[in-house]
Amino acid sequence: MPSRLEQLCVQKGLKMTEQRRVISRVLSDSQDHPDVEQVYRRAIEIDPHISIATVYRTMRLFEEANVIERLDFGDGRARYEEARDEHHHHLIDVQTGAVVEFSSEELELIKEKIADELGYKLIGHRLELYGVRKDRVSSLPTANITSFPKV
Repeated sequence: MPSRLEQLCVQKGLKMTEQRRVISRVLSDSQDHPDVEQVYRRAIEIDPHISIATVYRTMRLFEEANVIERLDFGDGRARYEEARDEHHHHLIDVQTGAVVEFSSEELELIKEKIADELGYKLIGHRLELYGVRKDRVSSLPTANITSFPKV
């Protein structure tokens, strides 16, 4: 059974080699937002003949075809997720690196209103929130309150 991502690649006209199928399956099965090295480690568990260079090339190909999106959560690593029709945002836990996806109709309306008030029609945006779980706030050093700890 082809993965969701593989189906999208085929719809976009990409040639699907067995290694690309493995990489697409890894990405489709990911519950997190893996970087290239994480995708590589997961892919070689399925096919030990996949090289890191193949993973990098395939990720670039998938990104250029708009079937995956590159994300930057400020930790120095490009992360990836499947491109989806439904819009969502990310909340990044700066202590654990966990990424929580969320949607908010109220937030969407506020962003549209802000753009309109500034004389713009919003055609795209990306929003990442950075936070610390409320039950862990007391463990943050006072000096880091104004800067984001590295995740």
